Formats: sequence, C-alpha cells, structure tokens
Amino acid sequence: MKIALGADHAGYELKEKLKEFLSSQGYEIEDFGAYALDPNDDYTDFVFPVAHAVAHGEVGMGVVFGKSGQGEAIAANRVLGVRAALYAGGNEDIIRLSREHNDANVLSLGADYVNESSMKDIVTLWLSTPFSGDERHIRRIKKLDS
Repeated sequence: MKIALGADHAGYELKEKLKEFLSSQGYEIEDFGAYALDPNDDYTDFVFPVAHAVAHGEVGMGVVFGKSGQGEAIAANRVLGVRAALYAGGNEDIIRLSREHNDANVLSLGADYVNESSMKDIVTLWLSTPFSGDERHIRRIKKLDS
C-alpha cells in the first residue's frame, strides 16, 4: 500500500521517522513535505496535497502531523472523500474505532503529544485495523461523502 505523508515544522521530525519506519515495513511512501525544517511554513501547504492524493485514490491512506494535529485534521476533512481522525495521545481505542466505524483514511497526529515509540504503535494499529463494513457505518459514510 502507498501511504502519503505530510507535516509542517512542528511535525517534520516525526514525519521523517515515520517515513523510515513505514519503508522498513514494506510500505511505499509519497512524501508531500515539509522537506526541511522551516518554522515559518504553513501546515495547509502539506496537508491539502495529502488529502487530495487520498481522495483521488493516488494513495491508499495518509498521515499528517502538526503541533496539536487539530488544524491538520480540520484541513484534511475539508477535502471531499477524506475522513481524517485526530490522535494526540490517550486511549488507543479511538484509533481502532476511527477505522472500524468511520473507515478513516487520514490520520492526524499531534507531534507535541505523541513520541516516536507511541507514533509507531498508533500508526501500526491504525493501518492494520480494517473497516467493519457494517451497513450502518457504510450508510453514514455515504452521507459524509455526498
């Protein structure tokens, strides 16, 4: 599976570590930046290309990073067909449910709240959790995407 990555300056270092990790796990990566640490960059410049790639089927899923991850999730969810889930620490069940119930296709991570080890665990869980396919969840997703 091909996974798109994007991050602003706050998430740049974690993005680079995730890129290495996912590549070592056999995933193909498309990196939409940032390509260097620039404290003046804007997350939207990296999140929108990830979201569009996911929405248009150019990649299977996307992971974006920011300081809190909140703005990144909001931006990604502006793109029709994207269902972005936010994780900034806490109970991992939110990750599992984002896939099982919502078929989340973008994961937004708050870099100030997730360390490298937990990031790897969370992304692994997210990527390995299938959508349930229950009729009620399909019905709701169709409403979101219409």
